[in-house]
Amino acid sequence: MKTPNSSVRQRGATAVEFAIVVAIFLVMLLGMMEMGRVLYYWNAAAEATRLGARVAAVCDVDDSAVKTRMQDILGLLPAASVSVVYEPGGCNLNTCTSVTVSVLPGTSVATYIPFVPLALTLPAFSTTLPRESMRSTIDGIANPMCD
Repeated sequence: MKTPNSSVRQRGATAVEFAIVVAIFLVMLLGMMEMGRVLYYWNAAAEATRLGARVAAVCDVDDSAVKTRMQDILGLLPAASVSVVYEPGGCNLNTCTSVTVSVLPGTSVATYIPFVPLALTLPAFSTTLPRESMRSTIDGIANPMCD
């Protein structure tokens, strides 16, 4: 036999259960979105490394210009974390055979997951390309990659 107060208590229990389930669902949803954002930064770091190597292989620019182009893609990338190495060491634009651009490990991405303060560190990325023209102009025509 039901008393009149049992249905009121049951509705209150349902509201509490709903609140608990929604809170857990929202934390999981935000966590998944944050992991997607971290993976976006991971991909951006790989693309920035690829672009930096391309610019270094095609243009006659210094390391700071390569780092600036990389930071245009990934703003949180500190210039000190980027390494540009021409092979063989001490080569000039006529004797270089390849260029390697690396992002050193240590760049961290802070997440905004509720109740879980977490900063994930991006791994090292490296791209090596063979030397190409290494000139910003060819026969007086500007190379659009070097702008």
